[in-house]
Parts: sequence; C-alpha cells; structure tokens
Amino acid sequence: MRYVSMKSHNIGENLATEQYLMNNKDFGEPLLLFYYEEPCIIVGRNQNTLEEIDQKYVQDNNIRVTRRLSGGGAVYQDLGNLCFSFVVDNSSEEFGDFKSFTQPIVDALHEMGASGVEVSGRNDILVDGHKFSGNAMYTRNGKTFSHGTLMLNVDLDVVTHALNVPEDKIKSKGIKSVRSRVTNLKPYLDPEYQNLTVPEFRDILLKKLFHVDDLAQIKEQEYVVTEDEQVKIDKIYEESYNNWDWVYGKSPEFTVKKRQHFDMGTVDARIQVDDGKIENIKFFGDFFGPQDVTQLAEQLKGITYNRETLTKVLTQANTNQYIVGVTVEQLVDLLA
Repeated sequence: MRYVSMKSHNIGENLATEQYLMNNKDFGEPLLLFYYEEPCIIVGRNQNTLEEIDQKYVQDNNIRVTRRLSGGGAVYQDLGNLCFSFVVDNSSEEFGDFKSFTQPIVDALHEMGASGVEVSGRNDILVDGHKFSGNAMYTRNGKTFSHGTLMLNVDLDVVTHALNVPEDKIKSKGIKSVRSRVTNLKPYLDPEYQNLTVPEFRDILLKKLFHVDDLAQIKEQEYVVTEDEQVKIDKIYEESYNNWDWVYGKSPEFTVKKRQHFDMGTVDARIQVDDGKIENIKFFGDFFGPQDVTQLAEQLKGITYNRETLTKVLTQANTNQYIVGVTVEQLVDLLA
C-alpha cells in the first residue's frame, strides 16, 4: 500500500488531488490518503446544495462549500476532523461494500481503546451508537475510491447550524436532531490518546495500518505530488471544486416534486411536465450508484407521464446502476 499525507487545508484542493491520483496514477497497489481542512461543507454528488445548507450561516461564518464526486449526504468538517480515502482497482471491492474499506480503520481505533466502534447502516461508523464517521464511494475507469470522515474533535455546535438536514431523514433514524446523532471520537479513546492533535492522530493511524513503530520505516511508501502534477490538480480545482456551477448548479423550474426516504437513502425527484409528457427531470438525494443518475433522467425525458410508461422505461433502464437499493416498483411508486 502507498500513502499520501496532504498538506493543503482546502477541501476543494484535497478533493482535486484525490480525483487526479485516482484517474492518472497506477501504483499497482492500494493507495491511502489522509487530509484535514478548515471549516467546510461537502455535499454529495446528487444533492441540491441550497437545500442542504443554511446559506446565511455558512456565509457569515466563512464556511467553504463544495461538491464531491461521490454520492451520499452533506457533511461538515473543520480542523478537528481527519479524512481518509482508499483507492483500489474496482474489481477488488463490490460497489457499496463500505465495511471492507473501513474495517482497517475500525480495527486501528479498537487498538486505541475505542472498543464500541462499529460499522453501521449503509455507510456510517458509530461509537456506542453515535455517528462519528460518514463514508462515500465513487467508481470510474476501473478504479474505486471510498472516502470518509473521522470526527476527532469537531465543533458540534456548528454542525447543527450549518447543515439544513431534511426533517424526514432525521425522523427515519429515530432521533430528534443532528446534534443528538453525532459525536466526537476523542472521549472514547484511551487516556494516552485523548489529547492528540489531528496530525498526531493521523500518524498513529498510519503506523497501525502499516504495522510499524516509526513512520521512517514506511518512508518509501509515501507518495509526494510533483510540481507538474500540482499544476494539473489546480486546474481540476478551478474547473470543479471552486466552480459555482458545479457546487450549486443551475436548475430549471419544476412543476412536480416527489421525495421519499428509503433504507438506502433519500430520493428527491423534480419533474417538469408539459402536455402530459416529462419535459425535464432531475434527481437529488444522498443515494449511491456506480453510474451517473443524469443518464437515468435522460431516458425519462419526453415520455408520457403515467405509471404504465414509467414502469416500462424504468424496467429497461437497470435502475440499480444509478440508485442502489431502490427497486423499480419503489421508484414508480415515488414518481407516479
């Protein structure tokens, strides 16, 4: 395994680095990345950004907002959070199998005293029933990355104010608020680890994941981005992660809104209907899928907006490639 410890504290730059390394480097072995950043919100690929955040609070508190390539829900991060990412050949892991990716991290945390840590639900890591890590996945051109958060000592009060989590999602998890659901990992670690800074936390995880006592033992496994590669990464950053259209997106006016929370995520469909036909349709949500959901939307444009036609088109579309874990029947029930 190779690893990268990113130096930037800008989430957009770090996501651009992750994207570049996945698409342009082949180390012949898994790649592990660690990074942490200044206050920011990262929305999932399929989410409607303005409906996921408290825009005024975000602006007043200088919280950076960007969109990632992977699906899933919005997360808040600050310098008390450590991000990790595993990049592998996608033939080695089944898409959506978060446990395979996160288990090495879970094992390391167990060694640090957090015995109550476990993978739960579709993509969360919990400690004693409280979430401290959310994970997301993306696949392209024969490779998959799975990245996640580790809330060591995040300002939880900001989480409550910055994220505008839809009420139905909160109810579906049987809790009263975002604040009551999340926690920091720090209090659950052995006393010797409870005063760690995030860089110290990262370095201890590296040693445990590589089974060494000193990082000098794995110096040859570290990869450092070259100056020429940094130029290409900066271009990705400007074109995507620092681009208003990518982060917020331009959406047409819609006449029908259909939304439902399923076990595998929320699907929010906006449909523009004209003369009984679907003129335009866009899917939002925190769901996952190995294929871009806009391809599914394209197949629905121009069809008659009724249950029979929706069933026919969606049956032919292999919808599980776009929205994992939601059946054709469930999608028809939602849209019709």
